[in-house]
Amino acid sequence: MQKHSKNGVSELPATHDKKLRSAAIGGAFLMAMSAVGPGFLTQTATFTGQLGADFGFAILICILVDIVVQLNIWRIIVVAGKRAQVVANDVFPGLGYLLSALVAIGGLFFNIGNVGGAGLGLNVLFGISPQAGAVLIGIFSIIVLVIKDALKAVDRTVQVLAAIIVLVLIYILCVMKVPYETAVVHTFKPTHIDFYSILTIVGGTVGGYISFAGGHRLLAGGANGQKDIKYVNQGALTGIGLASIVRVMLFLAGLAVVTAGYKLDPANPAASIFKSAAGNFGYKFFGLVLIAAGLSSVLGSTFTSVSFLDYAVSKKGNAKFDQFRGWITIGFIVFATAIFYFIGQPAKVLVVVGALNGFILPIALGILLIAAHKSKIMGSDYHHPAWLTWTGWIVVAFMAYSSIAAVMKLL
Repeated sequence: MQKHSKNGVSELPATHDKKLRSAAIGGAFLMAMSAVGPGFLTQTATFTGQLGADFGFAILICILVDIVVQLNIWRIIVVAGKRAQVVANDVFPGLGYLLSALVAIGGLFFNIGNVGGAGLGLNVLFGISPQAGAVLIGIFSIIVLVIKDALKAVDRTVQVLAAIIVLVLIYILCVMKVPYETAVVHTFKPTHIDFYSILTIVGGTVGGYISFAGGHRLLAGGANGQKDIKYVNQGALTGIGLASIVRVMLFLAGLAVVTAGYKLDPANPAASIFKSAAGNFGYKFFGLVLIAAGLSSVLGSTFTSVSFLDYAVSKKGNAKFDQFRGWITIGFIVFATAIFYFIGQPAKVLVVVGALNGFILPIALGILLIAAHKSKIMGSDYHHPAWLTWTGWIVVAFMAYSSIAAVMKLL
């Protein structure tokens, strides 16, 4: 039923648009801030140190892949009006459960890196071991998760810290001698192409649960059907833009530091960039940012992964699962923290985690692209854009090839 103001004019369309605009921006920040986590920072710094200006090509490919992936997944989910795992099960019975398992497993491994990254942040600030820091972050995350609406406060805090990250990076770029010309030349004409770096940063940006987080957020906000596609474009492109700006700025800052002759610490390469460029202030502040990014990613990964597990248990959910949802959520964090505690080597974990999520991407995107052309799922009057279909399958093939090439390299 429509609501009417005193002059008899319907208020529903304006309210609906406002709600969806808010959901689109919320989805954009959810996706971007999930991507701009400890793994994102560590991966960018690690590969900048290893590849130098050639890493610019990997970033360019990552941005192009991100656009194709997010526009496809968000659009298919919203037009179908269903969560990704429901769409997958409509494609072929059982695929939804497979996708749920892949995302949940990927989310678990991502949580290992997130907890480890936050532990690195505590190491930067207070000098405690990353393992001990990870345990503290795990405990704090559990406490936050049992407090009602605490996630909203955490999201706002991380958004503010994201803005501060950009300001700090601008400062670093201003005080350092950045080889812009070299960066541009090698971005479009690299001397060496490293498929493992591409697989890793794509996996860390839109792999696993991250590629579904924004679309599911928009769906939960009320988006449903072709009429709301404009909010898909708004949210997806805003999120990709935010994540890409931070990625490029961190790459340029790292390249400036490496070009100046500094060596990045392999145990904490991203912190090395801030410390070398902005001194102790930059180093300590980066620790705070890393803690916030890690905590936000732990919460987002846990909630999204558990929501996929919810569907795996029952299409409609059941009271027993709902009753133990809190314990399952807590166990998810405890398990990830324990694995990290005994594995150690947080920087390596963060890089490998991105690669693992990169393996999930071609499978998930391929399933949804098939769904995009099934009228029983999308509606008889919907036609998926040809350019999204073709570029989507190119990404599937490219990421599958990169995955195989990365495995061969590791072996």
